[in-house]
Order: sequence, then C-alpha cells, then structure tokens
Amino acid sequence: MRKIAALLLASVMIATSFTGCKKVDSAESTGAASSDTIKIGIFEPLTGANAAGGEAEVEGVKIANKLYPTVLGKKVELVIADNKSDKAQATTAAARLIEKDKVSAIIGSWGSSLSMAAGELVKKNKVPAVGASCTNPLVTKGNDYYFRVCYLDPFQGTVMANYAFKSGAKKAAIIQEVSNDYAVGLATYFKEAFVKLTGDPKSVVTTVNYNTNDQEFGAQLSTVKAANPDVVFAPGNFTESALVMKQARQLGMTVPFLGGDTWDIDTFTSVGGKDVEGATISTFFDDSAPVTNEGKKFVAEYKVEYPGKNMAAVTALGYDAYLVIIKAIEAGQSSKPTDIRDALAKTSGVEGATGMLKFDENGDADKNSAIIKEVKNGKFTYKDTVTVAK
Repeated sequence: MRKIAALLLASVMIATSFTGCKKVDSAESTGAASSDTIKIGIFEPLTGANAAGGEAEVEGVKIANKLYPTVLGKKVELVIADNKSDKAQATTAAARLIEKDKVSAIIGSWGSSLSMAAGELVKKNKVPAVGASCTNPLVTKGNDYYFRVCYLDPFQGTVMANYAFKSGAKKAAIIQEVSNDYAVGLATYFKEAFVKLTGDPKSVVTTVNYNTNDQEFGAQLSTVKAANPDVVFAPGNFTESALVMKQARQLGMTVPFLGGDTWDIDTFTSVGGKDVEGATISTFFDDSAPVTNEGKKFVAEYKVEYPGKNMAAVTALGYDAYLVIIKAIEAGQSSKPTDIRDALAKTSGVEGATGMLKFDENGDADKNSAIIKEVKNGKFTYKDTVTVAK
C-alpha cells in the first residue's frame, strides 16, 4: 500500500510540474499574439484646463482607427495617456507610453507647451510623435522625431493680422494667456504682422497678460478699454478666453474680438453664451465643406459616431495625425519606431481630412490656407478661406 501511495504521489507531482510548464507556454503564446498588434500612443490632456481640446483630438483618432483598424496585416491598438494639462505630467505620460507601453509612435498633444514637454523624450528614445494642433514653432525645432499636421503660429498670426487690417482696424490691443506658449507665440506673430501692415510701430496700443485658470480680468480689460483699440486679439485657452469676452461685454466694451484655433470648440460658446457672438477665429477645418474625399469620409463617420455634436476642427487633425502614421508604416513596411520616423520624413501627397499632407525639412505640415469662422447664433460658422503666400 505504501508503494502504491508513493506512486500516486509521484504521478500527482509530475502532472503538477507539466501544468506549470503549460502556464509558461501560455504566457509565451500571449506574447507572440502581441506581435500581431501595433501600438500607437495617444498623448492628450483628458483632465484639467485643456481637457475639452484633448478629448476632441482623441475623437478624431478613434474615428480614423475605426476606419483604418489594421496595417501590414496587424491590428492597431490605441494606448491612451492623460497628460492632465500639466507640463510635468506631460513628461510622465510620454515616458509611460515609451517605456512601459512600448508604442511605435505617439499622437499629440493639444497644447504646444505639453508637446514641447515631451519633445526631448521622444527624441532621446527615438520614438516618433505627430502633433495634431500644437502650432508653436518650437515643438519641432531641432527635433527630428516630432512632426505635426497643423499649420504654425507665424502663419496663423499673419492670417489674423491681415483679417484685422482688411476689416479696417488701425489700432489693436492684445490680451494674452502669458503662461501658455501657444498664446504668447501667436500674440507675438500677430503683433509683428499687424505693425508691418499698418506701418505704425505703435499700432498695437497695449498688451496685457493673464495666467491659465484665472477667472477675473477686470484690471486687464480696463487697461484695454482705456487704450480704445479698433480690435482685440486675445489668444488663449477656450475657457479663459470666453470669460474674457464675457467680462468685456459686461464692462460695455463692444470692440470686436479675434482669436486662434483653440476657441474652435463647444466649451468656448457654452461658457461665453451670447457674449461671444461675433468672435472671429482662424482654424483648420470646416465640416460643412470638406476639401478632400478623405474629409468627406471623415465627416460622414463623425456624424454616425457623434450624432448631433458640433465638430471641433482639431478632431479632423487628430484623424490626420493617425492617418499619416499608418501611411508611414505602410510606406516603410515596418512598425519599428525609427523606420516610421524615416518614412514620416518622406511623407508627401497623403490625402487627409484637412487637405493633402506633406512634411517639410522641419517636420511641419506644408500648408498655406486657413479657415475663418465667426460665432453666429451660438455656433462657429464658416466665413472665409484665407491663403497666404509663403
């Protein structure tokens, strides 16, 4: 009986040891399955002051992923990291995507400051990033691993200065979100272009500052009101900018307000209400008149996915950022980050929702036209398309 019991025990131990081997094999099998997936990171503010902008870009990426879910016969997996509208958190989020999630490429971020915070990381680790709406020139400057599908602030500032001047403005005031690299850069380029157009070095009569998350702007607006400008250029985040306009109207100011692409989102009109009527901006896309077949496809799918929702222009840019990465993977026949980077650098003639996509030697999109929109009846409405010769 003892011998039988010993044999039974030995059998159980052998069976258990084989069961353990099967667990290891199963884990290896899971790892092999992951080789059939290509990971693309999404690096966006999904909480904090810029959350609405980040969410709008993610919507576009998800639609693109729905329409183009595979590349090189592999499934594309989106890995989302919230940079929390904070520069320090932006570095942490980008590091997670690169070091932990092992993504092949990164999309983002809404907010030039957040993109710039991740710039050194993507360059050092040689993982390409494609920004959707980060317009500050410093995002890609000196960084072979950062690209973008939007136009830049020098162009956008010139567009709005031209618009102001052609509308009859001879004097302008600037209200800028001084803690925001995007806003400061855009204000600088507007001022340079406006002074050149007017021929008057004093045509920008005053420049006042505020910080992100400020709620009261009475002192700044009093200074602007006293300067008596023909127009106010007020680049900044959508929430603060809407509050600036709201408080300006409460002070009896009727002067026209101009802004940039960051206003082109529902939060701006919902916060500002009737006080932002007439606000005029430059932006990237108008869903009522897409310029490419890819744009028409994108708009149709957006309406299915988000019925009744107003589309932000940056959503189309999120779509294009994903699309240009997929095309680079196809062109290079590789999901290796350095190969994707090399293919991105050669991108030319890719049809996106916002137009034909081509990168210059700096990784910037070669674009020379902007959409002008104005708030009418609570919604941004197409007004004009402006082309500026380079």
